[in-house]
Amino acid sequence: MARKTATDDLLAPVTIAVGQEDLLLDRAVQEVVAAARAADADTDVRDLTPDALQPGTLAELTSPSLFAERKVVIVRNAQDLSADTIKDVKSYFGAPAEEITLVLLHAGGAKGKGLLDAARKVGAREVACPKMTKPADRLAFVRGEFRATGRSATPEACQALVDAIGSDLRELASACAQLVADIEGVIDESVVSRYYTGRAEASSFTVADRAVEGRAAEALEALRWAMSTGVAPVLITSALAQGVRSIGKLASAPRGARPGDLARDLGMPPWKIDRVRQQMRGWSADGVAAALTAIAEADAGVKGGGDDPEYALEKAVVAVARAARSRT
Repeated sequence: MARKTATDDLLAPVTIAVGQEDLLLDRAVQEVVAAARAADADTDVRDLTPDALQPGTLAELTSPSLFAERKVVIVRNAQDLSADTIKDVKSYFGAPAEEITLVLLHAGGAKGKGLLDAARKVGAREVACPKMTKPADRLAFVRGEFRATGRSATPEACQALVDAIGSDLRELASACAQLVADIEGVIDESVVSRYYTGRAEASSFTVADRAVEGRAAEALEALRWAMSTGVAPVLITSALAQGVRSIGKLASAPRGARPGDLARDLGMPPWKIDRVRQQMRGWSADGVAAALTAIAEADAGVKGGGDDPEYALEKAVVAVARAARSRT
């Protein structure tokens, strides 16, 4: 979920939503608009792009009204505003109009940083909307979606949903909403499998799980399904690498360490420690090295270094499954 800092007053004079995750940016806007319309059903909402906010436009939009109407002014991609318009916005920060909430959506980064700094200096309400590139971030997002509705979902169910849906936050949010609406009681892994079995079978993580467990035939079947449904080859090599690295990390961890300590030290949730521990039974150190070499070769092949990405992936999957039995 988006992280909020400074004041949590949704109707603060200025809100800045910072980041590149479109769903979170949209939610930040929706929260402010909903709060404004709860206070005044006739709230006027103006949603602007940088080219629509010319020098002087903000002054016109925020000028006093005879009817004292509440207004929300939304400026998207604020980092792309012209220098003259940025001066107008900074000037507005010093004397914001009553009954008006200004919402600036900013990608973050160096471009337009002066505008962010000025907003923070005057105590603007800030909502962090970072791009969720790590699987752990998406897993936390799914947990937050269920928690926000007051529903319980098992860790395995949350992970299965991320594995099945992938990296699209809008699709993950939609899937959570569907499960909450349709299912009573605790949402578990069997429910997710029943709803998203086709997606789960095509998941890059399903391919990786079957391969690191040494189940070559099932891994190849999942791979062909994944390829036929449009899963990007680079996602499959990434999942394979993640699976093998997890085994390598756990294998090199101190023996007898508690799952909670391992989870913290290795950056894995406790339930994943248990899963990887089961997967690593047939692995050896040489097997991990050989598997990572095969995955690196496949990764180069799917990124233009070979003529047949599917064949490169098949070779990698077979190599990983063989390495999973290297100890025996």
